[in-house]
Formats: sequence, structure tokens, C-alpha cells
Amino acid sequence: MHERMQGKKYLTFTYGCQMNERDSEAMAGLLEEMGFEPARRPEEADLILVNTCAVRERAENKVFGKLGELRALKSARPELIIGVAGCMVQREGMAQKIRQLAPHVDLIIGTHALHRLPELVREVERTRRTRVAVIPAAAAPLTELPVKRSDKIRAYVNVSYGCNNFCTYCIVPYVRGPERSRQPEDILREVRSLAAAGYREVTLLGQNVNSYGRDLAKPITFGDLLKLVDRVEGLARIRFTTSHPRDFSHELIEIIARSEKVCEHFHLPAQAGSDRILALMGRGYTRTHYLELARAIRTRLPEATITTDLIVGFPGESEEDFAATLDLVEQVRFDAAFTFIYSPRPGTAAANLPDQVPAAVKRERLARLNQLQYRFTRESNERLVGRVVEVLVEGRSKTNPERLTGRTRTNKVVVFSGPEEMIGRLVPLRITAAQTFNLFGETLEDEAISEETRAPEAGSGGR
Repeated sequence: MHERMQGKKYLTFTYGCQMNERDSEAMAGLLEEMGFEPARRPEEADLILVNTCAVRERAENKVFGKLGELRALKSARPELIIGVAGCMVQREGMAQKIRQLAPHVDLIIGTHALHRLPELVREVERTRRTRVAVIPAAAAPLTELPVKRSDKIRAYVNVSYGCNNFCTYCIVPYVRGPERSRQPEDILREVRSLAAAGYREVTLLGQNVNSYGRDLAKPITFGDLLKLVDRVEGLARIRFTTSHPRDFSHELIEIIARSEKVCEHFHLPAQAGSDRILALMGRGYTRTHYLELARAIRTRLPEATITTDLIVGFPGESEEDFAATLDLVEQVRFDAAFTFIYSPRPGTAAANLPDQVPAAVKRERLARLNQLQYRFTRESNERLVGRVVEVLVEGRSKTNPERLTGRTRTNKVVVFSGPEEMIGRLVPLRITAAQTFNLFGETLEDEAISEETRAPEAGSGGR
């Protein structure tokens, strides 16, 4: 059976968060162990997998749009295998809906059944009948799967799977299951192997990294895990996502401040600035608690950036509630924010709440929120003009292949001109110009970053 896959090609389309990107890497690893090779475009592929997101309705609509695009390809090449995987599949009744709306799909595989991918692909090849594998999280083994990394410089490393928070708007606990932490020794083994293979940066992934380790027989805190990863030789940078403000501690701020490799970037989803809406969301903290956290970060690490997620139009959100969100943005002055219109998710508590906000009101509020946040994002970038920052060079710029792109420790993107040999290296750059979403820089001849030249990246002094 293994030999039959030699010379066959696969292609993945990934929607959603870093967890989904990491799942796509695992699927690629499983397929390449079978003998598949990556395809560059759909027309070359013998197997196409669409890895899905269920967080918002728009993400699901994109998936059905993509499946519609692939229908013609399937008609022209009936032997092509088309699969749908991921969180959307895990939603109750969704497998049946996919079969009804996209009957040309051959394989439907949920988040917790990824380990069965090789077996299911072989079954589809042998029988030419649709195969469906959707199992609950409790039935899923917490085993290491082979990985085909999509990047050679930065890597994702799962520290936990699932979520116990059950925020009223969020489908994630239902599709990803309860929180399950990986053993610290398994995480360290993976990080060490990545460092030995030349990776410079790892991002530790969990739906709520701050609650990592509580479910283990020998409990360990996320802060303790960071201290262990910080000691891994050969590694240059450590990032993590996502943090829940309810579980974020001042001890963790101190651990990050004292670490060598943990980057000074805090992604701390606020979601709303109104205590009433935060309570309806089931977030478990108040705006005062959030503001105190932001103040503690700015005080202990004035060079740090703070980014966030914000939802507008949650059921019952009044103009006064929305004004409280704008005020939170004014007070924290986030360096960047991912902003979303509330999208009802069937099966969540918020979907049944009264006073759903009209779509036109949601769009208008989102525009006002973005206008305010973009101003602070641009100001944060403009404060770096003229300063020298350390950048990890990631590769060619997507918008201008003639130039390189990299990221500061505080997660700001810098575009600059330089030789290809710089890719994968940490280099000092002087920032020459700033836009809302990008910085532009120039290399320094024979100049290295020192304590004197390495200025605070966030430029947060005086806030």
C-alpha cells in the first residue's frame, strides 16, 4: 500500500488560527510518510485537503466557497481525492451538511481523528467511497504525529490542546474538547530537536497557555515551562499564544522580564471594554483587572508591545457598552488589535441571547473601532523611526520579492533590502519609515546591537 503513494502529490488549504496551521503541518507529515509529495497548485494534486475553522460564520463560508471552486477540478479528474478536515468538521451535524452541499468531497476528518488520515486515504483510494471520521476529544490519543514544517526558521510547538473556558460566544471548547496539557519533557524534546535543526524561534501554542499544566499528574505552571524552554541552547526567540487575562499572573510578567529569549510581546485578548458585556461573554475578569495587567506590563517592560482581540456587536451591546471598549483602547493604546464582528455560533450560549445587534450597527462600530486602533498602531510604529532594532530575517517580502522581511522581538514586521544570506539571521536594522502595518529599515555596516544601540522597540515611554 505504501508504494502506491510514491509520486502522488498533495496540497493543503488552511483556514483559521496557528493551531490549524500546526494541524496542517501534521497532516503534511503523515502524507509524506506515505510517499506523497507537495504540489504547487491544485491542478497538480492527487489529494487536496481543506483544513477548516469554525470560530466565525465567515470562515465556514470561505470553506464552502473553496469546495465549490474544487468541484470543477473533481469533475475533470474523478480520481482526485478531496478532503475536509479541522474544527468545522467537528461541529455537530456539519459532516452531514458537507456531504449534502459538497457531495464531491471524498474524505471528512475531524480535529481529533488526524492520526487516522493515512488509513482513511487508503480506504478512499481502494473503495472510491466517502469516508467520515469524527470522534470526541476523549477518544483521541495524545500522540506525537510526524510533522512537515512549513517554515525553516520559526516553528509552532503545542503545549496543550483544547479549552476549559466556555466563553459564551466561542465554539472552540466544543470542537477542540477539554484542555489537555502535554508533558513538559515531551515539549522540551521537541524544542531541542528544532534548535538542533537550526530553528531560531518557537511559538508555544495553547488555547489558554496560562492554564498549562494544571491537569497533569505532576502540576507545572506555564511560567515554569517558559523557564525550561528559555534554557534550550541554540534557540534565539520564544513566543507564546494565546493568553487569557483571567489566568495571567504578575509572576509570569516577572519571569518574562528576566528571561533571555522570551519576546517582549503580549497578545492578551480583551474582547470588550464593558464589564456588563464581559460578564455576558463569561470572560471571568473585569475591565479594571485588564487595565491593571496592562499597566503592570508597561511598568515592568516598557519596551513591550501589547496586542489584543476585540469583538463588536455582542448581543445586547449598547452604545454605552461600545464606548467602554473604545475607552479601553484609548487607555491601553494597543500596538495592534484583531477586531471582529460578533458571529453567532450555533451551540454556544450567546447564540440564544436576546437583543442581537443589527448587522449595520455592527459594521459601523467596527469601522469606528478600527479607525481608532489604526491611529495607535501607526503611532506605535512611528516612534521607532530612527532607532535600531533586532530583526529575525524570515525571507522575501510577500509584497516585494526584491526585498527581505523580518520581525522584531515585539512582533513588528520590517521590510528592507539585503542579501539572501541574511535569511535566518538576527540582524540590527535602523528603522527609516513607518506605515500602519509595516516598518521599513536599512542594514548597518559592521554595526552590532549593544545595550547602548538597542532602543526600546515599542516606544511606550510617556504613555
